[in-house]
Amino acid sequence: MTNATLTETQLRSELGDFNSIICFRALITGLEEALGEKAALISAIAAGRIRGKNLVAELGLAGQKPALEEATAAMSQALGKEGTRLCIIDKIEATDSGYRVYCRETVCSAGEPQGSSRTLSFTLGAVQGALETMMGQRLRGTQVESVLRGGQYDVIELNLR
Repeated sequence: MTNATLTETQLRSELGDFNSIICFRALITGLEEALGEKAALISAIAAGRIRGKNLVAELGLAGQKPALEEATAAMSQALGKEGTRLCIIDKIEATDSGYRVYCRETVCSAGEPQGSSRTLSFTLGAVQGALETMMGQRLRGTQVESVLRGGQYDVIELNLR
């Protein structure tokens, strides 16, 4: 699946549909400076949830409740190298209270120094919104592991509300 499949048309004729991680990071740090860290985090997660919900609707997977392997493949393709390049999703597994999503190369962690306290915001929201819409469940997401703090993955835990 290419980005053209997701948008049907290219949004910009010369520059294409992508912008840089540098600009994304500037947006997040600018929001933090203007709104404070907590309000910026809430805003970025909310924006990501909307993106994730819209993406799943565009893919025709809303309420489909696919097997987790199928959900992983669809999300990884749409958000990964073949899609918008937000992150790579390697695995989604069921837990007693919801799901765990194993991500790498997340836009939110890109370029951050090891030991940084930066957490996933937009990425967490996009994954949460996508799974909520696919599975027809309300979820609450938190990051439980970070590549910035010794983890092999950025891990998002999504618990049923």
